[in-house]
Amino acid sequence: MFPSSPHAVSRLRTERLARSSKPFLARGGAHGPRCAGCRLVPSHCLCNLRPQVPTHAGVCLLMADIEPLKPSNTGWLIADVVADTFAFGWARTVVDPALLTLLADPQWEPFVVFPGEFVAPERVVTERLAGRAPQSSLTTEPTTGLTPHTTAANAAHAPGTAGTMGNAQGTPRKRPLFVLLDATWPEARKMFRKSPYLDHLPVLSLQPDQLSRYRLRRSTRDDHFCTAEVAALCLESAGEMRAARTLEVYLDVFTHHYLQARHQLPPDRFSAGHQQLAQLQNALS
Repeated sequence: MFPSSPHAVSRLRTERLARSSKPFLARGGAHGPRCAGCRLVPSHCLCNLRPQVPTHAGVCLLMADIEPLKPSNTGWLIADVVADTFAFGWARTVVDPALLTLLADPQWEPFVVFPGEFVAPERVVTERLAGRAPQSSLTTEPTTGLTPHTTAANAAHAPGTAGTMGNAQGTPRKRPLFVLLDATWPEARKMFRKSPYLDHLPVLSLQPDQLSRYRLRRSTRDDHFCTAEVAALCLESAGEMRAARTLEVYLDVFTHHYLQARHQLPPDRFSAGHQQLAQLQNALS
């Protein structure tokens, strides 16, 4: 089953495949044809479970060269859930003009998501869980929840509240746009260093209190999160609690289907994860 409108990561994958001189062979995954909508083998297709949650925040994925081709890539899941997901291939010497246009779009306030220890302190924005705007405000949308260190140098980067509620002068607040480097950790560090067009942006440094549950690729550290886990933390920091939880559960369900296909076992479509995903979707209807 293929979704009616391919999202940004799907389109990027199609573009990348068109430039390939030979087929991409995923390591360790199931062999044979895959569904174009979810990248799983047809018997484990996830397309009919694809959730989408209205969000005020957006996500911009900068993807290393072969990430869009990997069936285990979780940036795809972000684009499934968050309609305002943008995806661009990364290259050291070439920058997509559409990416620069997006970063300069006045409706968005971009934040590069990266560990704060690698940047100057005045660029760092810390995570804080936001409550909802007061009922007496102009809107009941959640606040962004992103709190910069209090310095004059980064005061201009301080985000406001979501929705249409403005500041004291009545200026509408911008929508948070989370820029994620979708790559292995060594690749992400290279991308961060060699992308000067990101140098003027504030850096959101997440400080999660849980360990990664990602099981589709090996990692030597439990504090290295997959891209979908990072996006869920970003959405949570912006007060997008339902979207964050939906993405977390959707990742769990995708992981289950992927691993069951790898081991040639049927998926348990009545698992706790499937039930939680259905409940979250029912709450939106």
